[in-house]
Amino acid sequence: MENRKIRVAITHGDTNGVGYEVIFKAFEDPAILELFTPIIYGSPRTAAYHQKALGMDIPFHVINNAKEAVDGKLNLLAVYNDEVNVEMGTPTPEAGTAALKAIDRALDDYKRGAFDVLVTSPVCKNSIKGFNGHTNYIEKSLNDGKKGLTILTNDDLRVALVTNHVAIKDVAEAITKQIIIEKAQLFLQSLKRDLRISNPRIAVLALNPRCGEDGALGDEEQEIIMPAIKELEEKGLQVFGPYPADDFFGNGDYFRFDGVLAMYHDQGQTPFKALVPENGVRFTTGLSMVRTAPAHGTYFNIAGRNQAEAQSMRQAIYTAIDIWRNRQNYDEPTANPLPKLYHEKRDDSEKVRFRSNEGAPRFGKDKEKKQADTEE
Repeated sequence: MENRKIRVAITHGDTNGVGYEVIFKAFEDPAILELFTPIIYGSPRTAAYHQKALGMDIPFHVINNAKEAVDGKLNLLAVYNDEVNVEMGTPTPEAGTAALKAIDRALDDYKRGAFDVLVTSPVCKNSIKGFNGHTNYIEKSLNDGKKGLTILTNDDLRVALVTNHVAIKDVAEAITKQIIIEKAQLFLQSLKRDLRISNPRIAVLALNPRCGEDGALGDEEQEIIMPAIKELEEKGLQVFGPYPADDFFGNGDYFRFDGVLAMYHDQGQTPFKALVPENGVRFTTGLSMVRTAPAHGTYFNIAGRNQAEAQSMRQAIYTAIDIWRNRQNYDEPTANPLPKLYHEKRDDSEKVRFRSNEGAPRFGKDKEKKQADTEE
């Protein structure tokens, strides 16, 4: 890759929500452009409409191709030139189509290496037919066999979900021992690789109230969750639980762990958003792409009123950059492993393999025996 600033792609999200508002507010201070080169995937006309409605005047540089992006400027890539009717605060299929066009164009450009990380603005899933969230959509688009895991994070709390976008009535059936193990392993790997926590500890929440009270309120803890935790422990992983969610968050026990694995959407998202009201970030791990997003939604109730805060969007950008750099630093030492070493004895042609645990010199009598064997 040529020597250039890291490139951050940002999709404009639902055009009737607060996507453009939080994007432009994130770039109110032009000093941020010294850190990276942004590329907004959207529409110049729609962007100008939002700025006028909000009384903002943030300059942006219109481009038609990611290769035209200029360092030091807020680049806006024209995904479409059609006139899109903006109805602030109202979910419409037209706004959903505009959001999807930006996502598709960004994913195509990523496959061509046009940018480094992706930040997605909020969308309304009901406005996009067949859309079940960015994570699933990106998985299918990349089509490399890797599975993503969505994590909500800030400096003090990191929450991942075993099930997501699943109706409450279907949650218990969707939870299996295998899926808990898979999500926990992905979570632990992300804490090490993406967030550089050397020896992460994660807490697993119970599904039922009071951990099921020995089966009186449900047997998922005994039949599924505890066996999964035990298997993870046998692999040498720092996994603990299950914990009843109400006491766990109410007592502040999450401070004792590096991550929390919740069983379903509201069990994890509700306490996270209550504890992290402003600068939470949602990011997808497990994929080749680094993708983050503000932890909030489209905020239709305040769209167009100049009331949305940009902390979460700004933090999503910084987090994406940090994760990208962390992965470079984590992967670099293992990118080119040393080849297997062979030593050929002088008296015959037999090759002796030296392994790290077998070939290393030892102390005392073992060391003297090793030297004697070598001199034979």
